[in-house]
Amino acid sequence: MYQSYRKRAREAVAPVLSFTYRHNRSRSAKALAMPAPSFIPARLTLEDGSVFEGAAIGAPGTTFGEIVFNTCTTGYQEILTDPSYQGQIVLMTYPEIGNYGVNAEDFESGRIQISGLVVRRLSPTTSSWRANSSLQDFLLKNGVSGIQGVDTRSVTRKIRTAGAMRAGVTTGTISHEAFLEQIRSHPPLGEQDLVMRVTAPKPYVLRQTPVTPLLARLAVVDYGIKKSILTYLQELVAEITVVPANATLSEILALRPQGVLLSNGPGDPAILTDGIQLARDLIASGTPTFGICLGHQILALACGARVGKMRFGHHGGNHPVKDLESGRINITSQNHGYAILYDEFPHETLAVTHVNLNDQTIAGIRHKQKPVASVQFHPEASPGPHDGQYLFEQFMREILEHHQMRDQALERSGS
Repeated sequence: MYQSYRKRAREAVAPVLSFTYRHNRSRSAKALAMPAPSFIPARLTLEDGSVFEGAAIGAPGTTFGEIVFNTCTTGYQEILTDPSYQGQIVLMTYPEIGNYGVNAEDFESGRIQISGLVVRRLSPTTSSWRANSSLQDFLLKNGVSGIQGVDTRSVTRKIRTAGAMRAGVTTGTISHEAFLEQIRSHPPLGEQDLVMRVTAPKPYVLRQTPVTPLLARLAVVDYGIKKSILTYLQELVAEITVVPANATLSEILALRPQGVLLSNGPGDPAILTDGIQLARDLIASGTPTFGICLGHQILALACGARVGKMRFGHHGGNHPVKDLESGRINITSQNHGYAILYDEFPHETLAVTHVNLNDQTIAGIRHKQKPVASVQFHPEASPGPHDGQYLFEQFMREILEHHQMRDQALERSGS
C-alpha cells in the first residue's frame, strides 16, 4: 500500500519538480550547480477524507491544524510569522512561493507561527539581495512541515464550498484511516486558547522619538501583536507599553496611558472571557480604546454583539472595505476566521463604520457614547496595501480631542 502511495505521490509532483529544476538550471550559473531536488512523498488529508499527494517541504514529519487559504502573491515571510495564524495550516493560492527567500527584517514575531505550509511549487532558487536564507531552509530550521505539488486550486475550492476544516500533513506511512482519525480527534480551533501561546510573558516598553509625535504614552494589549503594528505606532507615539493578554484594568491604568490598543491575535474571541471583561472595564472607565482584528471582535462582544465562525474566513491582501463615515473605499489586508454578526447587533450602543464589500460583513465599529472604535482588517498592512494606515493617526487625534474635551469640562466644573 505504501509503495502504491509513494508512486502516486511521485507522479503527482513530478511535473512541478521537473519544471522548476530545468527552469532554474537555465537561469544562472548558480542554479547550474544546484543538485536535482530530493523527493520525500507527503500527503495532505482533510477532515472530510480528501487526500492530496505531493512532495515534502520543510521538516519531514506530521502536523495538524485548521487549513485556510491566503490569496497574497508576496509576503509569505510575514504570513508564516504572524501570530494570528497560530494553530493553522496555510495554503498559498499563488502558484510559486519562496523565490525571494527569507530576510532578517520582515518577521512579524520571533518564530514561525503556522502549523504547516501548502504550496503548488516551492521555488528552489532564492533571488533577492535582502535574503539570508531560502524558504526551504527556514522551514527546516524551525521544524515546520509542509507539502508542494498539490493542486492548490482544487483544495481552495473545496474549502470555499465545505468551509474551514481540520487537516493534516504527513510524510509517514500511517494508513489513511488512522491518519484521518488523528485529524478528526485534533482539537478544533475554537476550543483552543491560542492567545496564551503567543502573548508576551511580561510587560515591556518601547521608546523612540516619533517621526510624527502625537501621543506621549500608549498601552497595547498583546493578543498576538505583529511587529509591524508596533513599528508603525512608534512613528506616532513616544512610549509604548506592551502588556500580556491577562493584564487587568488596574495594571493598565497604572501606566497612565492616553489610550489603549487591543491587538490582533488567533482563535475564537468568545473563549477569551478575561479579555472581554477587560474591554468592558476599559469602556466603562472612558479610556480611549482601539481594536484591531481579534481586538475588534473582543470589543464587539464586550458591547453585547455576537461573533460567529465564518465559512472560510478572510485571509489575503486585497479585500475592499468601505468606510461608511467618509465614503472612502480601502483595499485592505485581512486575516480572520470570525466576524461580528448582524443578528442582535446592539445598534443603540454601536455604529457600523466599515463594511467588507466582498460579502458585506462588518469591518469596523464605533461606540456611540465612549471613545472606542475598532476595525476587522490590519491597518499596518504587512503584507498588503497601505490604504488603512490613516486609521492609526485618526485614532491618535481622537485621543487628543477626548483628553482636551475632558480637561475643558474639568476646568468649567472647577470654576
